Formats: sequence, structure tokens, C-alpha cells
Amino acid sequence: MSISNLAPIPELYVSHESAQKLKVEAGDLPSWDLTPRQICDLELLMNGGFNPLKGFLDQADYDSVVERMRLEDGTLWPMPVTLDVSTEFADKIEIGQDIALRDQEGVILATMTVTSRWEPDKHREAEKVFGADDLAHPAVYYLHHTAGRIYLGGPVTGIQPPVHYDFRARRDTPNELRAYFRKLGWRRIVAFQTRNPLHRAHQELTFRAAKEAQANLLIHPVVGMTKPGDVDHFTRVRCYEAVLDKYPQATTTMSLLNLAMRMAGPREAVWHGLIRKNHGCTHFIVGRDHAGPGKNSAGEDFYGPYDAQELFRQYQDEIGIEMVDFRHMVYVQERAQYEPADEIEEGVTVLNISGTELRRRLAEGLEIPEWFSFPEVVAELRKTRPARSKQGFTVFFTGLSGSGKSTIANAVMVKLMEMGGRPVTLLDGDVVRKHLSSELGFSKEHRDINIRRIGYVASEITKNGGIAICAPIAPYSATRRGVREMIEAYGAFCEVHVATPLEECEARDRKGLYKLAREGKIKEFTGISDPYEAPETPELRVDTTGIDVDNCAQQVILKLEQMGLIAGR
Repeated sequence: MSISNLAPIPELYVSHESAQKLKVEAGDLPSWDLTPRQICDLELLMNGGFNPLKGFLDQADYDSVVERMRLEDGTLWPMPVTLDVSTEFADKIEIGQDIALRDQEGVILATMTVTSRWEPDKHREAEKVFGADDLAHPAVYYLHHTAGRIYLGGPVTGIQPPVHYDFRARRDTPNELRAYFRKLGWRRIVAFQTRNPLHRAHQELTFRAAKEAQANLLIHPVVGMTKPGDVDHFTRVRCYEAVLDKYPQATTTMSLLNLAMRMAGPREAVWHGLIRKNHGCTHFIVGRDHAGPGKNSAGEDFYGPYDAQELFRQYQDEIGIEMVDFRHMVYVQERAQYEPADEIEEGVTVLNISGTELRRRLAEGLEIPEWFSFPEVVAELRKTRPARSKQGFTVFFTGLSGSGKSTIANAVMVKLMEMGGRPVTLLDGDVVRKHLSSELGFSKEHRDINIRRIGYVASEITKNGGIAICAPIAPYSATRRGVREMIEAYGAFCEVHVATPLEECEARDRKGLYKLAREGKIKEFTGISDPYEAPETPELRVDTTGIDVDNCAQQVILKLEQMGLIAGR
């Protein structure tokens, strides 16, 4: 077998001397501050992880990749890697111009010659790349709500890699990994892609896969962007390090991949294969529902369990890497060991804990058996994910002006403070306006900014183990969803829709606002001249018509208890 997989591959960096010179010159160029996802993409462009790409895709390559998974010249490449920017920035750029690409601290990482500028058809991109234009898919949601409207394409000149202060010894470029494999005399290397902590079944599966392929094993977890709600990469890497000792010495290594996943299922599997090929691997484990994002809007899986394996098998010769099937491993109680599910005879007891069940046990502080996971891994997970009744959370009230949100929120705050155990902060609309958003008006844009600020503060409170209670009107569902995602990264989110009808709110009109809105003296007033988008699936809906505040607050407390967020003594 040739060892071309270990020869150096091209990178897009210039020499150290040229980089110093270029950095000075680039200081005068128009510059774009890269988003976290673009930083991940740029790093893999520059270090050869996205070889043969020489920069962000131009329009012809983009169209070709979206339609037929190939660059314009016919090379297999399944994922659009694009530089999305705002219309304001794009309007200032001429074709043929160089721009500086900066990280979030303002450090220039690269320059790019803009050869292409266009407004993509994002609905088509969603359909073709992700299989559906469905906002339940995190990458489709990103495409429509986060990504810029205009794409710029063109070759990139690398000046320096993004700086990572964490796990530096574990981060390798494709050429560093290839050199490491050469040095150890490894010729066949099977890569395992993961974005979740490794439990015993994964350890067993990867160990067997390497043994069957007669290959060394590279555990290659993604530490760029994964799916919202995933375990953070700091915890995951500590879990991986705990598992590394369980493999035979000198057969296995681990390296971190700074990839921004798109959760694109079959296309993503092919993409992962090409990336691993660039990192010097010869084999790749493709899992069931590889890189699947979970359920679509209709509650069904986005991709079939074996779609990714089928697409990968179709292209494996062209990728230049051999697929290793992910064997579903289960624990056989009688023999006290893991075995492939398809080889087990009838009549034996198979034990299994699903991901959902694992999360439940962590959330409720229940035992996680040693046959399922290593005690070291469980200990790391418990540090980051304490039992739910010890975690921070946010209660987010939304409803029309005068619906009773603030009154219930105050009552809930007092009840939670009476229980004790966690600090409670009330982020009421008027208080926030005074201290956080005094310069904002009441236009749609300003109201959105205000809600996002509330969400940000609530997410910090939640992250640090406190309870945040928010009571803004928050009329738009897209903004509420953004806030939910911000908070659910750190703890639970309980949305309470105070569904008091407009007539009742207007009849109360404590602040006289509805009267002014009807007279046209307040523009863009929610419920009168501006819409209120009622939540479709809040955790709780209450109506304060004819019901006293205490009863409504009690419903909220019972809901929090049901969600496991407050526990009996």
C-alpha cells in the first residue's frame, strides 16, 4: 500500500517573513470580522483540512456543490463553504479587491481576494444540502436567521492560525498528524468522529473497528461548533482523556478537530471522510444516523439511519478512504460483555441506556451503572451537568401588555426565594429598560435588541446556577426561540404564555397605554397596531381572567417541580 496518505499536503499559509509583511499591508484593507463558524472554516481552509479548496467557494463552485456535490471542475465536495456577509459590507467591496479576515479580537488571520459576490437562494441551498427547508434543522435555522445575505468567494492567503488557549497539545493540523503517523510507523489509521462523550459501547466499538481493519485508531472529536444543546467541548475532551487509558497502549491517539458541523447527515458523512483523508487517515467509522440533527418539524428523523453509510459507500473510492460500518454494540448481562447486536442469539438479556435515559439519570442525579460508562466519564459529566434541581434555569413569561406577567413573575420570585437554595433575579421589562436598554426606543428592531439583552443576562444567570425570571412582552416567536437557544446551552428554559385575551388586557389598561395606542399616539403597539405571535408550544399557558395571582403562580411552581427544577427537601 502506498503511503501517500502520510506525505505533506498543501496549506494556504505564506512563510513567516511574508506573513509579517502582509499583516502590515492588510491593516489598510477593508476588513470583515469573522463569525465563530467562519473562523472554524478558515482554519481548516488554511491548514489543508479542506484541501483541495483554495478559499471560500465562488459562485460557480457554490452552485455546483449545492446541485451535484462537486466543485465546478468535477472534484467531489459535498458542503458549501462560503463567506456570508452583511449587505452593507458587500456593497463596499469591488470584485478583484483584497479584504482582511479578522478574528473576534481584531487579529488579522488571512486576506482574501474577492472574485465573486452574489445573493444565494437559501431555500434551494436548504433543500439540496440538508434535504429540507425546515427550520427545525439547526443549520437551516442558521442559514435563514444568522448567516449574512450575501456570499463572497475567492482564494485565501493565510497569515496565522486562530489562537486556541485550550488543549493546545491535543490540536493538530493535517500535516502535524501525518508527520506523527510517519514517526510512529502507522500506515493504516481508522478515524472515529464524535461530538458526544464516549461510553463503554463506543470504546468497545472503536477498539473492534480498529482491530478488524488491522489499523491504529485516531479518536478525532469535533470541538468547533456542534449542535445547540450538546455537551460543551471542555467537558467532552476531559471525558475522552479519561477513556484513552482504556485502549491498548501505543495503538490509539486523540486529536481535536476545529470543525463547524452542519449536521447534514449523508452529505456531512462524505465531507467528514474527505476531511479525515486530508488528516492522513485510511479508514473512517460511519455511524447510524451519522451527523443527524434529530427530529424535523413533523417529529420524524431528518435522515434514515443508514442513509449516510449508503452515500459514503457510493463515493468511498473517490474519497480515497475506506468506510468501517458502525456496529451497534449492546451489553449482554449473562456474559458481562459488549457484543455486536446482530450476532446475539435469542434468550439472552440485553441491557441498554439510550441518550435520553442517560440525560434523565444525570438530570435527576440517579445512578449510572458501570457497565454503561466509565466512572471517570460519569464524574466529569456530573461536574458540568449537576442534577436538575441544582442547576440554574430561566422562567420566561410572555404575553400582552396588562396580561398579568409582571404580577405573576413577582409572586413566583417570592415563592422561589422562600424555598431558598439558589439566587433569584427578576428581569422585569421596566427595570431592564431603565438599566440595560435606556437608549432603545420601541421599534421592532429595538424591541428585539431589548429581548436579546434580557436573554443574554438570563443565560449568564442560568449558567452560574441562579434562577432568572423574565417578564417582557416578547411578541415575536423567532426572537423567543433565539433566547431559548441561548439559555438552553446552560440550563432549562420554561416558557410561560400568559394568554389573557386582548379585550381583558385592554379593559384593565392600568398604564393607559391601550387608550393612547387606539388614539394613534403610540405607534407599533403590540396587540393593536403590531402583531403578537402567540407561542405554539410553551411549557405552560395561564390566563389571568378571573383567576387570582396566587393560583397562577402556584401553577408555575408546580410546572417547575414537574420539570425537576425544584425538588422536595
